[in-house]
Amino acid sequence: MTQTPRTAQAWPRLRVADWSETRDTLHMWTQIVGKVRLAHAPLVNHWWQVTFYVSARGLTTSSIPYGTGAFEIEFDFVDHRLHIRTSDGGTRHVPLAPKPVARFHHETMRALDELGIEAPIQDHPNEVEPAIPFTEDLRHASYDAQAAHLFWRQLLQADRVMGAFRARYAGKVSPVHFFWGAMDLACTRFSGRSAPTHPGGAPNCGDWVMVEGYSRELSSCGFWPGGGEEGAFYAYAYPEPDGFRSHPVAPADAHYSPQNGQYLLPYEAVRTAGNPDAALMSFLQSTYEAAADNGGWDRPALETDPDRWSERR
Repeated sequence: MTQTPRTAQAWPRLRVADWSETRDTLHMWTQIVGKVRLAHAPLVNHWWQVTFYVSARGLTTSSIPYGTGAFEIEFDFVDHRLHIRTSDGGTRHVPLAPKPVARFHHETMRALDELGIEAPIQDHPNEVEPAIPFTEDLRHASYDAQAAHLFWRQLLQADRVMGAFRARYAGKVSPVHFFWGAMDLACTRFSGRSAPTHPGGAPNCGDWVMVEGYSRELSSCGFWPGGGEEGAFYAYAYPEPDGFRSHPVAPADAHYSPQNGQYLLPYEAVRTAGNPDAALMSFLQSTYEAAADNGGWDRPALETDPDRWSERR
């Protein structure tokens, strides 16, 4: 099967080397906004309350509770603005343009203050090394608008297929959501059993954060703008069962990386496939089966058919 022009356009080409400086700056910007959500949203298991979601224009926090109302922050990668909207009708925006992290932090905090929103956050990023305080970070100052737009379009496609994969599961499963700590889009399925205490070890991140995130046996998949020429899809299990890394997976370009402790599938292998959706779905399904079959999950009880009511809808 060959690609149609429309399919090829839907899955954009974006070489990591061509936007790494913008990626690293954007990573810091998302950490600032993510910490604002963290400051106000009540804890949900595995830190699900801190994530972003792919929107029709970029990435959104969704509604954040504040007093008796709420506010929302969205990275708009079409008009290249950070939109802040409140439930009482207030709006502010911060232009997304080349600027140091310190300036973005100042402009965002000022916009929140003008809307009457207090935002006490840690002044340094997590899961990166070095962790330069936001108010002092003049190193990260790049913003290529076209690259940011293409990255959002990568996320849009990944989110769509991962959402279809998520729908096949009746057990506990996360939303398809964007973690700003590692800057990845993820979806995680759970067996229903507890997991051994995670050892932690992420840079500039308390071990207790990982203990909460990995408190239950899981199979996780996602997309990260690294790990390959154009980024990579990944899949791992915690705890990793015997036989996981040698389990047959698809498509042919997928491989287990001992260094990363996970399966990787280059984004470009999906983008150039005759049927990108099918190629990615085969990776998501086969790597999940590697975790579930070797881990002894009760698959008949946990899986479901998303088309079970199609004839009546």
